[in-house]
Amino acid sequence: MPTKTVNLKPLGDRVLIKPLPQVEKTKGGIILPDTAQEKPQEGEVMAVGGGRTLDNGQKVSMEVKAGDKVLYGKYSGTEVKVEGEEYLIIQEKEILGILK
Repeated sequence: MPTKTVNLKPLGDRVLIKPLPQVEKTKGGIILPDTAQEKPQEGEVMAVGGGRTLDNGQKVSMEVKAGDKVLYGKYSGTEVKVEGEEYLIIQEKEILGILK
């Protein structure tokens, strides 16, 4: 599935993430109500900022890129709604890893 483009470019070392859908059913077939579901911790990177600027003025490029599937902290970032879709804006340092 091709990555959808978003009309929002994060600034600095921030990353725009589309959280992956929550699991609504356990492996045993039990359907979980919304209140029992955990917040997603995996998502797809939709857009990245230009990178972090160090105190000496040097620019550090981003390690993630649009299309990467990432794992992030449970309560990381800020939830935003763009063009009717729910996204999360987080700093790159809050990303725990890139899923292969």
